[in-house]
Amino acid sequence: MIAATALAHASRASTGLVGDVVRRAMDKAGLEFAHTVILFLSDDFAHDPESAIRAAARASNSTQIVGCTCGGLFTEEDWVLDAPAAAAMVVSEALFGPQDGAHAASDWIFSLAAPNAIDTSWLEHPGQRFGGVAGDATGQGPYKVWAHGRVATQGRCELPVAGKAWRIGLSQGVRDLSRPAEVTRVNDHDILGLDDQPALLHLARHLPEDLGALQDFPLHLLMAGLPYGNPEGAVEEGRYLTVPVLSANSVERSVTVSTRLEKGARLFWALRQPEVAARDMGQTLERLDANARGRPDLGLMFACMGRGPYFYGGVDRDIDQFVGRYPDTPLIGFHGNGEFAPLNGVNRLLQYSTVVALHGGVAARRARKRSTGEAS
Repeated sequence: MIAATALAHASRASTGLVGDVVRRAMDKAGLEFAHTVILFLSDDFAHDPESAIRAAARASNSTQIVGCTCGGLFTEEDWVLDAPAAAAMVVSEALFGPQDGAHAASDWIFSLAAPNAIDTSWLEHPGQRFGGVAGDATGQGPYKVWAHGRVATQGRCELPVAGKAWRIGLSQGVRDLSRPAEVTRVNDHDILGLDDQPALLHLARHLPEDLGALQDFPLHLLMAGLPYGNPEGAVEEGRYLTVPVLSANSVERSVTVSTRLEKGARLFWALRQPEVAARDMGQTLERLDANARGRPDLGLMFACMGRGPYFYGGVDRDIDQFVGRYPDTPLIGFHGNGEFAPLNGVNRLLQYSTVVALHGGVAARRARKRSTGEAS
């Protein structure tokens, strides 16, 4: 399999920018015809994605174009936020099958959705879904999704991936602040009691002293972790689902989270921190490599806008982790408003996470230097 990427930005969105990016990727790959084109465009293209898709088709001699508009996009070489931009990956083989909806439970399904097309019942359909939500941090905006060279009128696509050579990983990357406790009182999304203590007091007791009092703490960094299997070791082994903390009620001494919980569930408090997230991304890639025979042919990555360069202080350490481990592997992805991945046998819509998909394995090759001059 041959794959290559290209990325460019400009002062305005244009079909010329899209055609140029695809042609550059084709030249890098040495292809005259691409069996698959993955095309991610900044939301500046959302008003007329059809013209951009046609430009990509002409440049690649292919109609097998899949992608979306998004808040931010990247390849292994760079990332772009807040500017008109296009990123393309061209592949010499077909990566995706037809969008016919007939999937087996074990099939991997490449899934993209606009924010207004999210439907949790869709995630319950057969197949293991991975991908992302084509939105920005607000979950608003005119986002579009396309598959097989056509804009998806329903706002989403679900494509079975070809072959069995895929490895899918998930990095949630949080620092656990407490041991799993039992939810002893709950009302829908409102956690009232943990281990027979008021939930808000339980949370306040476990906040690190150097981070200040709860009333001064930025709630967007706090998460609730829901372990599965044996609660012991769940964080170290990645066996948990994180959900955002939405609010704290000092009168009821309750904490509101973004999902419904039932009495008897187990929960731990967690904190989003850049160092912890970057380390967890490295561990995710290590787990994916545990039984691998070589380097992947290509990588796809879907990262939350809240875990991109803004979170990492002007760099994207998830991308850096990937490039450091696979210096010769083409990568394409976007920053969006949510991520899809199976967790504990259930397809999940995630937040503040990064999903990475690796296809195949190739013999290790001599690393090249990145365009920044950094040694790989």
